[in-house]
Amino acid sequence: MNSEIKTLPLLPLRGILVFPYMVIHLDVGREKSVQAIEEAMVNDRMIFLATQKEAQTDEPTVEDIYQVGTVAEVKQLLKLPGGTIRVLVEGIARAKINKYENLEPYFKVEIEQFSEEFEKNAEIEAFMRSLVYQFEQYVKLSKRIPPETVVSVVNLEEPGRLADIIASHLTLRIEDKQRMLEAIDIVERLEKLCGIVAKELEIVELERKISIRVRKQMEKTQKEYYLREQMKAIQKELGEKDERVAECEELREKIAKAKLPKEAEEKSLKEVDRLEKMPPMAAEAAVVRNYLDWMLALPWSKSTRDRLDINGAEAVLEADHYGLKDPKERIIEYLAIRKLAKKMKGPILCLVGPPGVGKTSLGRSIARALDRKFIRISLGGVRDEAEIRGHRRTYVGAMPGRVIQGMRTAGSKNPVFLLDEIDKMASDFRGDPSSALLEVLDPEQNNTFSDHYIETAFDLSNVMFITTANNMWSIPRPLLDRMEVIQISGYTEEEKLQIAKRHLVPKQIKDHGLTEEMISVSDNTVLKVIREYTRESGVRNLERKIAALCRKTAKKIVAGETEKVKITAQNLEQFLGIPRYRYGVAEQNDEVGTVTGMAWTEVGGDTLVIEVTTYKGTGRMTLTGKLGDVMKESAQAGYSYVRSRAQDLGIDQELFEKWDMHIHIPEGAIPKDGPSAGITMATAMASVLTCRKVRHDVAMTGEITLRGRVLPVGGIKEKVMAAHRAGIKVIILPRDNKKDLEDIPANIKKHLDFNLVEHLDEVLEIALLEKDIVDTPVVEPKAAMLDNPHFTPVDHQEIQQGGTQLPS
Repeated sequence: MNSEIKTLPLLPLRGILVFPYMVIHLDVGREKSVQAIEEAMVNDRMIFLATQKEAQTDEPTVEDIYQVGTVAEVKQLLKLPGGTIRVLVEGIARAKINKYENLEPYFKVEIEQFSEEFEKNAEIEAFMRSLVYQFEQYVKLSKRIPPETVVSVVNLEEPGRLADIIASHLTLRIEDKQRMLEAIDIVERLEKLCGIVAKELEIVELERKISIRVRKQMEKTQKEYYLREQMKAIQKELGEKDERVAECEELREKIAKAKLPKEAEEKSLKEVDRLEKMPPMAAEAAVVRNYLDWMLALPWSKSTRDRLDINGAEAVLEADHYGLKDPKERIIEYLAIRKLAKKMKGPILCLVGPPGVGKTSLGRSIARALDRKFIRISLGGVRDEAEIRGHRRTYVGAMPGRVIQGMRTAGSKNPVFLLDEIDKMASDFRGDPSSALLEVLDPEQNNTFSDHYIETAFDLSNVMFITTANNMWSIPRPLLDRMEVIQISGYTEEEKLQIAKRHLVPKQIKDHGLTEEMISVSDNTVLKVIREYTRESGVRNLERKIAALCRKTAKKIVAGETEKVKITAQNLEQFLGIPRYRYGVAEQNDEVGTVTGMAWTEVGGDTLVIEVTTYKGTGRMTLTGKLGDVMKESAQAGYSYVRSRAQDLGIDQELFEKWDMHIHIPEGAIPKDGPSAGITMATAMASVLTCRKVRHDVAMTGEITLRGRVLPVGGIKEKVMAAHRAGIKVIILPRDNKKDLEDIPANIKKHLDFNLVEHLDEVLEIALLEKDIVDTPVVEPKAAMLDNPHFTPVDHQEIQQGGTQLPS
């Protein structure tokens, strides 16, 4: 291949490349480029065209321009408005820049121009035939190149010219075209081009397949639409209407308007297609219709706007409920976060407390404070997993679970959802509903809750779930772990009085058709009802007693006996009868072997009296009062400690061998268990064996070890409130329960003397009085006790060990 050295002005090209034998218009606007064109016109119209590496560069340097370009002849020049020149150039030959002679006022370069000389052989011929065939296929498929181009290409005999013309017609990147331009050797150029054309052919073939597939889909949709419209027109002309087709069309419109998630929409449309193909009277058609009704009724995208006014929400909560500081504070915190963070998963709260303290009604108040829909379902006695997850549609009478039913009733995807009595679920051979609730009450999983009937994911993450329970111990641990527990203790007397004045009395007066002019109930009357006619943690019985007062008032007014009834503490017995409970039950004499203990029950705190007596025997210990294993073991531990300290306490060792001991806790029909009475029983035993009286105004709770250590117990607030109701003045608690004193209301604390102890010796020092002169500490058991069906003599060596620890 021969070459020739020339000096020509350089025109840098942006975003375009010119091959030899190529004729093209160029718009020239840059000052250097315009001067280069003018220089070429002054001389022999020859100019060197080289492409910039980056099209965005306005002022290219030597490094920004490719070294190989095309020598071209300016065929035509036209000046446009604005100083731009449009030139028509024709590529002549390849050339390579040897050096730049000057850079201003335009680029002038010394180039080495290559002339193409070749000797046609079999290899070149094969490349040419392959290239022509591939180009023909490319033109047929792409539709971008006129067919006449193929005719002009087929008749070319020069391999270099053939390659350049085909390359100029292909839609290639500048980098690929530049590599073709730099291929000086003809065989190398043909080989590179064959590879490029083959690759472009594959791309065009793939584009064609995609286009055909899209066109077929469009044709199918258009065909279905056309046929349906024809069917409608024919039915309209005949005065007929296919109800099934009309129903399916209506369902499709509803699905389009419902804004279902993609998965739910696809499933619903698939069921509509199935329904359309079914005979109208088929049994399966009713199942499909019912399913579609459920899918369209669920609030997939509907939600209510939260009331983010914290002061307004707080006012609603205060108006509905007196007290309940912790749950109210938690709801206000949630609102504050919602105001700052727009997207937040709904909290899952568990309100735990005795009956009648307002757990369920608090959920309704929370919904009102947030301005959300409120849904309540009761889980008490639920023992079938399908109640939560629903039944599969293959079953007769299948329907969604209670969660999905509740969401349909709510009509929004962010209601307040109350799951009542979660601790009273059961499980049997049909499944474990508490396990099914794990997904519902898990903030990380409930955004894709799966109901067996719906068979598609439903988002529950915006729902505020509130569960209620009387105690935590019957809630499965994995379920409890997913909830934020808020303890709601029983009400104090002051709180009960305020609740009665603000809520219960006005409500019952209104419910019984009375007015405030017809009935008058003083604060002292309500307080007497609280103290002497009810004994509970909540206010349900209090409300019943107030209802009884209203009923008797209504009777008097209707009978014409009076126009207004004034109920006072003095005439209360005329309405409610003799008081059921004696306020200040602990106001009694100091006695030997009788100690007041404190216990926790499901309905709040309570006090219990432990009695111990001794009589001649063989050293046996008898326990009565329907005690559980834990209390029996606590009694044995206390007995062992007292016996080990007999010498220090001044007890004769012969008493343990020649006298039997009987421990009794009254109300034998009520089961009792738990660790709270350990120090109480030990104190009672020490009292009867040392003949020292126990202070009547002292109540205690705590577990005991064999070494006399006092261990902490639970339910301190409820126990202390029960002791206060009973008129106790001195409370003995384990030292480790000091932190629980913060939960006790200040108005109760000031009336009580708290003693925190670590050892039983401290308990005995506080509770036992100095020894009186008595004839004998021994009292024979009464015949009535021996006749008691719950009287079970138990050898202290045979008491079961390792019993299950329950709350006492």
